[in-house]
Amino acid sequence: MISVYSQKANKMWCATAIKGEKIWTTTFASTEKEAVKQVLETLPYNKQFQSEGKPSELAQKVFDTMKSVLSGENVSFFFQFEQSQLSKYSQKILACLAQVPIGYVTTYKALADTVGGGPRAVGQIMRLNPFSPLIPCHRVIKSDFSVGGYGGSITEGAKVKRLLLQREDRGFKKPSKIKTECGPLKVFPAGFLKKN
Repeated sequence: MISVYSQKANKMWCATAIKGEKIWTTTFASTEKEAVKQVLETLPYNKQFQSEGKPSELAQKVFDTMKSVLSGENVSFFFQFEQSQLSKYSQKILACLAQVPIGYVTTYKALADTVGGGPRAVGQIMRLNPFSPLIPCHRVIKSDFSVGGYGGSITEGAKVKRLLLQREDRGFKKPSKIKTECGPLKVFPAGFLKKN
């Protein structure tokens, strides 16, 4: 059975679904109800779940890591993500994205150029990312360096995305390329993000 947990971190509510040592989903929202709702909507319809009170040891590690990510801290972690419900293409996109370091962003087009497919397909995968913010879809922006949407929302989500990227900005000045399993990926300093 999948266990669902929630916990407040700073001014946000974090939620996760875990079975054994695998994370099925993570998310955050402004209310506990919304965070839990997002987790439940992400779970496969035929999987049984139960809401838990006190977080398990793994759930607490997930919440502590999420809190650090949301605070703009540089964290390293290793979690096992349950990805059997995702297409192979989605898995490749998320694996590539997971390697974008703090202080940098990439674009929908750059991800598509590295993994294959088109920017819109990448955008759809970002919108449905079941492991936000641990797999940092907030670090994917438009090719013109405007923020784009976040969490399926164009307005409120964009404000949250901008805030997260401002917290992560490390003052880097030059674009770079990182090595991924799918090939080199272009990354840009978070400070390149357009102001409006």
